[in-house]
Amino acid sequence: MLELFRDLWDYMRTRKKFWLAPLIVLLVLMGALVVFGHGSALAPFIYTIF
Repeated sequence: MLELFRDLWDYMRTRKKFWLAPLIVLLVLMGALVVFGHGSALAPFIYTIF
């Protein structure tokens, strides 16, 4: 998993595509919200976001 992030960082640094970093962070955070919020008290709030 760490190798994946290292490869992504090397790609962004080499190709000067730093605008991808906020998109990747946002996707990871939304994925974590869906995974950890499934079946919990957060579920009604997650559904209002989408």
